[in-house]
Amino acid sequence: MFDISKSDVTECKGPAHDGQQPEEESCCYESGNVYGRMGLMMNKIKERSWDTCVAFHGHECGGLTIGYKAALYAVKLLELAFSEDEQVVCISENDACGVDAIQVMLGCSIGKGNLLFHMTGKQAFSFYCRSTGRSVRLVLREKPQGMTKEEAFGYYQSRTPEELFEVKKTAIPLPEQARIFDSYICECCGERTGANWIRIQGGKKLCVDCYGTYDRFQV
Repeated sequence: MFDISKSDVTECKGPAHDGQQPEEESCCYESGNVYGRMGLMMNKIKERSWDTCVAFHGHECGGLTIGYKAALYAVKLLELAFSEDEQVVCISENDACGVDAIQVMLGCSIGKGNLLFHMTGKQAFSFYCRSTGRSVRLVLREKPQGMTKEEAFGYYQSRTPEELFEVKKTAIPLPEQARIFDSYICECCGERTGANWIRIQGGKKLCVDCYGTYDRFQV
């Protein structure tokens, strides 16, 4: 039985949500009334089984299971559909195995700009739905002590998402959508570089590899 307090789900305030329905495609599906394009998108999540995550990651493990269960829980809490663009956003607080499962299950990826990192070293994931402004942060609960790697894998596999994660409000505002930057030719190596990575030195536009750093605090 799924039961969660509405107070645990945050209503986001950010550049992509001002309280009115945006024109962009919804990241959610309507429970009990799945139809049309959104119905197809929800089916994509159902089709992305554990075996699909394992095939993408290369092996099965406890870490992958954590991300898989987190994605399933986010789908329940926020009524998410597979993200074909940036409708669903995930901010991961680690770069471990579970991130691969979230990519497969929800369509969050670095290339699309809807998979971001806030590195704290915690098994915690914040999920956002742009069209509703709702979000949630899932934090992995402590597992029993003294488990082997194999026992830990079995433990995570046998538990429900509700048993594995604490549900908290998100602390990070909904990120803006991915920007598209101009690019410039590095005046040293001649390679084209995104404007946000260009550095100015001696009146020349240089890439980070050609730029000579100056730091008096790390010598």
